[in-house]
Amino acid sequence: ARDPASVTLAGVIPVKLDVTSDADVDAAARQCSDVTLVINNAGIAATGGVMQADAMESAQRHMNTNYFGLMRVSRAFAPVLAANGGGALLNVLSIASWFQRPMLGLYASTKSAAWAVTNVLRHELREQKTQVIGLHVGFIDTDLTKGFEVQKTSAVEVARISLDGVEAGLEEILVDEVTKQVKGSLSSATPAYLAPL
Repeated sequence: ARDPASVTLAGVIPVKLDVTSDADVDAAARQCSDVTLVINNAGIAATGGVMQADAMESAQRHMNTNYFGLMRVSRAFAPVLAANGGGALLNVLSIASWFQRPMLGLYASTKSAAWAVTNVLRHELREQKTQVIGLHVGFIDTDLTKGFEVQKTSAVEVARISLDGVEAGLEEILVDEVTKQVKGSLSSATPAYLAPL
C-alpha cells in the first residue's frame, strides 16, 4: 500500500509499495523474500478518451500505474517467485482489455497493453515454473468504481474466483458473464469492440 497504516486487516502485514516508484518496488521485493503469489492489482481509472484536453498527461499517469507499475512489480518479484519454487503471478486486467469506449478510453488502452505484457510474461516465466494468470473482470465493487451505476461483482467474489483459478492452474480467468461474452465475441463477425456506441 502507498500508506501501510491504511491496511487494518487482521493477520495482514502491510508493506509500503507505490508501483510508480522503482525504489518502493525493489524494497518490497527485498522485504517479501518468501512470497509465492504476487497479485498486480494497483490501478487508476479516470474518465476520458484520446481527444480530451489533458489526454497526454492522463495517459502517462494511467500507463505509469496500470502498465509500467505491473511491469515493475513483475520484474522485481520474478526472481523471488523463482527462488520459492515458481509460484504464481496474477495480473488483474479488465473487460476493457478487449472493449474500449471513450468514457474510459485511456484506462482501456492501458489494460490492453497490460494484457499483452501478461501474455509475454507467461512465456518468459514459464521456464522458472511461474504460473502467470490474466484475470479479466467487468466492474468490481470497490472505491475505484463508486461513481459508476453499473452491475458490479463483489471484491470477495473476485478474490474467491481468483484463488480458485490459481489452485486450478489456470492461465486466464474470466470472472463474470459479460466478460465471457465480450471475450467470446473477439473471433466473431461482430466483435464487441467494433459495436457502435
